[in-house]
This record gives sequence, structure tokens and C-alpha cells, in this order.
Amino acid sequence: MLAILSPIADDLKAIDALIRLRLSSEVPLINEIGGYIIQAGGKRLRPALLVLMARALGAKGELPHLLAVVIEFIHTATLLHDDVVDHSDRRRGRQTANAVWGNAGAVLSGDFLYSRSFQLMVESRRMGVMQVMADTTNAIAEGEVLQLMNCNDPDITEARYLRVIELKTAQLFRAAAALGAIGADASEATQAAFANFGHDFGMTYQLIDDLLDYTADPEVSGKNLGTDLAEGKPTLPLLVAMRNGSPAQTAMIREAIANGRVDRIKEVLETVEATGAIPYTRALAERYSHSASTTLQGLPETPYKKALLELVDFCLQRES
Repeated sequence: MLAILSPIADDLKAIDALIRLRLSSEVPLINEIGGYIIQAGGKRLRPALLVLMARALGAKGELPHLLAVVIEFIHTATLLHDDVVDHSDRRRGRQTANAVWGNAGAVLSGDFLYSRSFQLMVESRRMGVMQVMADTTNAIAEGEVLQLMNCNDPDITEARYLRVIELKTAQLFRAAAALGAIGADASEATQAAFANFGHDFGMTYQLIDDLLDYTADPEVSGKNLGTDLAEGKPTLPLLVAMRNGSPAQTAMIREAIANGRVDRIKEVLETVEATGAIPYTRALAERYSHSASTTLQGLPETPYKKALLELVDFCLQRES
């Protein structure tokens, strides 16, 4: 992905520096956890998408950097909280913050990041930024609660699953694209159009993420197969496998979801592969990916547009 992001290499360096600066607190534990999070790295995919969108729409200056830090802080806060809710102890191949400092430290540090991000929004002096992010953080919270309600429930519908990933994941990508347009002082119509691009990109990303839970190489992805199953999350591959499987296969997956039976992962993987769940999930991701790429066609021909199109392809083809 580094080659794809070469047009904004200097922007990303500036964003990393700004992240370090704005994470600073007089509370030592916040600085300690913040430093740990920064060292963990990650793809910085949402800030990258925001800056690429801003530059593709002609943005100059450093406002996109500030908005990118807003997005990254919100994203990191959600991860800190997610790991507590999911009782996770590994992320990106290393211990989670809650595993190192406990649930209280992780949750409160996430709260700090949320509040700091809103301070940065005020600094942007763009009411549109506040509106987008207020709606986005509210939607993410709704998605978290809806996912919690879905856990260990094998009876959820595909539509309800899609609503969860729309709220939990696509909404923040939508915000990143919209803030990129705001950072370029684009019209409201342009903001709305590229917000839709961000939504479709985010849906692609999460569908592939859920697929990788049953197809990825753990050495590449940094997490074990069946992590979602262990947490009782009925993602699309499982829903399709239950829909297309034999009564015995369906009953087995239902029981695995209801009880988080990761010990049955071998049987689940065999059923997912045998029932067409993998190509079905990938085909849906491809439809969202095509929609995202189509939205970009109206942009001027620049290295930033080219990078955005390549980022869409990367999202669809990624292995971790």
C-alpha cells in the first residue's frame, strides 16, 4: 500500500507528527497508552483516504492534516472500546491496550481521544466538520449496540448484518471522504457525492474483513481464523453457509454462533467453503467496490485520483 500512497507521502509524515503532538497530555498514563498505540502503526487508511480526496479536489494547505487526525483519533477510540467489549487481547499481532493496562485504562484513554478529536474539530472552524462527525460518532455507537444485540444470535438477517457494518465501519469511511471534500471547500453536493464513495469503500472493506476471518493466513493477518466466531458474531459468510447448507450443517453453525464454538472452526470452515459463502461475500464486496470506483470517475485526472482508484482495488484484494 505504501506505493499507492506515494503522492501523499509528505502529508502522511505531517499527519503522524501531528498525531504525536496532539496526543500529548499532562496525564502520564494517557501518554503511555498513546505512545503504545502509535507504535502499533496500522494502515492509517482513513486519514489517507481523507487526504487523497482533499488533494484530488484541489485542497491546498494543512487543513486536511488536522481533519485526518480527527478521523484517526475517532477510529482509535473505537478500537480501544471495541477490544474491551469483545474481550480481545491481541490486535495487529500484539497485545491490546486493555490487556496491558486493563479495561479501565483502555476505556478512559478512548474517552480522551474522543474528546480531543472534538477539540480539533472546533479548531477547524468548519461547522460542516462538526455536523459530519457528530452524526458519525452517534451512528458508530448505534452500530456497536446493534452488534452487541446480534452476538450469539444465529437468526439475524443479511439486511441486519449489513446495517451493522454500515454503521460500525462504513460510516467512518464516509466521514473521511466527506471531510476530505470539506477540506477542499467543495460544494455540499460534491461533499454528498464523495461521502457516498466513502460509504461504498467502507462496505467493501468490512465485507472483505469478515471474509478474511475464514480465509486469511494467520501469519499475514496477525489474528487467528474464526475470531469473529469465537465472539459469537454472525457475519455474512456464516449467514450464507446457514442459508445454503444442509440441515446438519446449518444446525452445526447455529450452535457454533450461539455458543462461540471456535473449537468447531474446522467444520465451520469446511461448510463455509462448500456452500458458496466465500464467492457470495466477495461478489457483494465487488459490487460496492465497483460503485466506489464509478463515483471517482468525475474527478480530474491527477495522481491523487489514480491513488484513490488503486486504494479501492487494494481494499478488495487485500489479504490482511
